[in-house]
Amino acid sequence: MSYQVLARKYRPQRFEEVVGQEHVTQTLTNAIKQGRIAHAYIFCGPRGTGKTTIARIFAKCLNCTGGPKVDFDDSDPRCVEIAEGRSMDVLEIDGASNNSVEQVRDLREAVKYAPASSKFKIYIIDEVHMLTAAAFNALLKTLEEPPPHVKFMFATTDPEKVLPTILSRCQRFDLRRIPAALIVKHLARIAEAEGVTIEEAALHAIARSADGAMRDAQSTLDQLISFCGNKIVEADVLAMFGLTARDQILALANAICKGDVTAALGQLDELARNGKNLGRLLSDLLNHFRNLMIYQVSKGNMSLLDVSEPEAAALREQSALLSTDAVTRILDVFTDTEWRLRDAVSKRILLEVALFKSAQAKDSANIDTILSRLVALRDSAPSESAQAQSPVGTKVQQEVAEPVAQPLRAAVAEPGHQKARVAADAPGSKTEQDEPDSEPQQSSTVDLGRTWSAVLEAVGRVTPFVRSYLIKAKPVAVSQKAFVIGFEPKYAEYLPLIDVPRNHTLLKTKLKELGIEVEQIKFQKIEEGMAPRISIPADEKKPEPAAPKIPSPAEFKNDQLIKDALETFKGTIAEVRD
Repeated sequence: MSYQVLARKYRPQRFEEVVGQEHVTQTLTNAIKQGRIAHAYIFCGPRGTGKTTIARIFAKCLNCTGGPKVDFDDSDPRCVEIAEGRSMDVLEIDGASNNSVEQVRDLREAVKYAPASSKFKIYIIDEVHMLTAAAFNALLKTLEEPPPHVKFMFATTDPEKVLPTILSRCQRFDLRRIPAALIVKHLARIAEAEGVTIEEAALHAIARSADGAMRDAQSTLDQLISFCGNKIVEADVLAMFGLTARDQILALANAICKGDVTAALGQLDELARNGKNLGRLLSDLLNHFRNLMIYQVSKGNMSLLDVSEPEAAALREQSALLSTDAVTRILDVFTDTEWRLRDAVSKRILLEVALFKSAQAKDSANIDTILSRLVALRDSAPSESAQAQSPVGTKVQQEVAEPVAQPLRAAVAEPGHQKARVAADAPGSKTEQDEPDSEPQQSSTVDLGRTWSAVLEAVGRVTPFVRSYLIKAKPVAVSQKAFVIGFEPKYAEYLPLIDVPRNHTLLKTKLKELGIEVEQIKFQKIEEGMAPRISIPADEKKPEPAAPKIPSPAEFKNDQLIKDALETFKGTIAEVRD
């Protein structure tokens, strides 16, 4: 007798022998016991997971002697014929090579004839998605209302290509990828039956390469027995298929988690020189960091992962080295590289770049985190403790409060005055009472200029973003009721951005610290040609307004906000401009 490959020799013959598809076999078993047998079924799933095998076993259950029943006799002639593919009443059709309209019409004519010796005429169409649209349409009516003696069973790896009108007429079963642990157990039973000694690590390597397909795993084992004889070790599996040992993958992943680029590139160089499959290596790394992400998000729930004990230990250790954001960035890098690797000539270079980027993920900042920090800085409320801790702020307050705050305080403190102008002189200058009106008046240009400079200094220490708007503005007037700030027409677009309650509160607080208490802050547009009304004594020379103080390069570099920004963005100061 000719040699029979392991995938056929150990093909399941009963529902209880099917590995990893209990949700399908249990449903079909119950349907047979309850007599609820539909006229059409479609089995979907990846290759090598048991679609056609389940269809054959189901056909045995329906056409066995005394059937339909689940506990059929394996030696039953009808079951033997089905298992060997020579039953006249169970026809297996390849959808890829029988996909024309004419062939479907022939099938439609054939279903009219009764089965030869069994209860049902069963058609098993493999890769049914390969039928053309015209062929599907020709099958619709027969599929919807077939003769009572006809049953259809379809198998496909791509159900999305099957017409919805076909899917709606069938009971659909989705088969899953078989877990590696179940593949390992099944291969161990086959190896024992074949008299082959095989290491458990080698079984795990085979299961990992099979990617959930039992038939692929059995074919690999068959090939390894031919290559190694009756004793198989992990090194044989890795050498034959160019796979990377699990401990090497874990070591490489550990170097990435620690941000050790040198170690990661060194390990890649060793693997490449040993002829390892770089594409498979990238897939293994991608799968490992996927497991790490699931481990972190699920807070260590190992039931969601299909890993060995050494891998579980590595996940526990590496989860403490990286944040979830860093892991997702690594996954993005590897996913993008996997897509580009398919058509790349220099696969090693792409993989080296991917390792370099992924090793940097530990120290890189997430864009969402950066934006949230920027928003927090912009929207931060004034802090008394920050003002008290800043020696520069104390110095400015002391310098400005003496010459500027005193006359302004005198101007707004007396209740008998509706409004007062602040003279250009220091303490001792007289205030001039003006007629009552509804808008504030301007004070001396010198006083407002110095006060405005101090306000900009104080606000800048709390929120540089607000200061960046205010530096384009000018102080217009001050009174007991309001401090008016104006923007020229070219800066009018800043008004809706700056005129918000939190900025009002901030400015009133800083003015109060300078000795100026006002009821409200007003922002307005300064029209072109509109000059501020300023009261200055006739015999006094009008002073120039004081320009805002620009910090020196040393003060700029030592500013705490600048230091915080450099720490946040992992940057350095390249240049300081005026």
